[in-house]
Amino acid sequence: MTVLPTRTDPSSPEYAARRAALLAKLADLDAEHAKALAGGGEKYVARHRARGKLLARERVELLLDPDTPFLELSPLAAWGSEYPVGASIVTGIGTVAGVECVITANDPTVRGGASNPWTLRKALRANEIAYANRLPLVSLVESGGADLPSQKEIFIPGGALFRDLTRLSAAGVPTVAVVFGNSTAGGAYVPGMSDHTIMIRERSKVFLGGPPLVKMATGEESDDESLGGAEMHARTSGLADHFADDERDALRQARRVVARLNWRKAHPDPGPGLDLVEPPKYPVEELLGVVPEDLKTPFDPREVIARLVDGSDFDEFKPLYGTSLATGWARLHGYPVGVLANAQGVLFSAESQKAAHFIQLANQRDVPLLFLHNTTGYMVGSQYEQGGIIKHGAMMINAVSNSTVPHLSVLMGASYGAGHYGMCGRAYDPRFLFAWPSAKSAVMGPQQLAGVLSIVARASAAAKNQPYDEEADAGLRAMVEQQIEAESLPAFLSGRLYDDGVIDPRDTRTVLGLCLSAIHSAPFEGARGGFGVFRM
Repeated sequence: MTVLPTRTDPSSPEYAARRAALLAKLADLDAEHAKALAGGGEKYVARHRARGKLLARERVELLLDPDTPFLELSPLAAWGSEYPVGASIVTGIGTVAGVECVITANDPTVRGGASNPWTLRKALRANEIAYANRLPLVSLVESGGADLPSQKEIFIPGGALFRDLTRLSAAGVPTVAVVFGNSTAGGAYVPGMSDHTIMIRERSKVFLGGPPLVKMATGEESDDESLGGAEMHARTSGLADHFADDERDALRQARRVVARLNWRKAHPDPGPGLDLVEPPKYPVEELLGVVPEDLKTPFDPREVIARLVDGSDFDEFKPLYGTSLATGWARLHGYPVGVLANAQGVLFSAESQKAAHFIQLANQRDVPLLFLHNTTGYMVGSQYEQGGIIKHGAMMINAVSNSTVPHLSVLMGASYGAGHYGMCGRAYDPRFLFAWPSAKSAVMGPQQLAGVLSIVARASAAAKNQPYDEEADAGLRAMVEQQIEAESLPAFLSGRLYDDGVIDPRDTRTVLGLCLSAIHSAPFEGARGGFGVFRM
């Protein structure tokens, strides 16, 4: 075995400082996650409970197999916007009756579960994950439909939710809807387009138009139950496939529906059993002291790899070539992975060519790829331009773009510029992308970006033969640095769904293991060609 050594010294002052800085960031992150957990606040949670109803996360917990994990996705959605953190919906991956499923649950304590623009984006991301990984989709529905004041941002793109349900079904991916309350107007199509629909006596209300709208449109007098109640849909319209007595009974029936799907993963779990997978040789707790607070300070990503992969066993590929990028083969929870991890931040021509070669090998062997980000981007300067950094960077991006094995990305530190693209950032459709609280991502670092703007403004003034206002320049630079710093932070990016969540570094191995299990639900095969033209 090729076990990675470690130079991390938990007793050193440097380690202690790094650990303290990351723990402070984690405390801030916990405070933001608490906002999502709070839903609509004490008043609306109390009102919901007074109606004898379970909260969204309680419904998810009862749906899941006992003592199994739930990988919550996008919990910080809508952070920094005018809408509540969490976007009034819970999404994630969990095991139901032995089957890994994508689960979505409206949070009715937030404006009655109404969908705002971030709710839509979060739900669409969950659908995308279900489709790409062939995971059954279970929707726990209680929503008054679109948040009407923001309808202009929801109505047109919102149709994709119903399109996704039909495409999942057409692809043979089961869809299950459990209706706990209102599912009205456009929302009526969620149970209407799901393969299996469960409704609850005197609770579920599914209609295209409620009594007031029917009165206005046709003059007909009607009531909720006769118009769209669960018993009517179970006995008369046929929309309800299963008729439940209460919420717990509905969740019990949903588990039975999933149990009867006869669902099988495309790829079996690896090895003789996950219980025999060897954990890393080094404590996962030590990941807290690996990343410097100042991301300009390089760190060795092998210290991270050694605390993620099985047995800390890593066969490095081209270890003496392109040393700013570590590449190699490992297993993680028994699943084979190819790892690309930025070592010194900057990507040069050698690193770019090495990455393209490694990605091709992974595709030849049908091995998923794990990208661990800490890059300031591709190297600039006349020496490197003349050496072909553009064509070599393009080669790496070409390989990432056309690779067909599943990709996983984790932003550990910096992820700037085109380096973010070459390392499979969000625009390159990784199956999953997570960030650590230490991560930052933008076009370039705040100081560099502010400096570029200053240089351009100074050159413009000189060209016009005008005096340059140094005081105004200093103010501009400070303002730009502050703005870019704020927009580079994990909570800001996660709020916009540019990742699938900000995670505690100590949870990374578990999160990646859950993701690897999920991606093996769908068949995949590496590209045996089709990489386009590599400029040589």
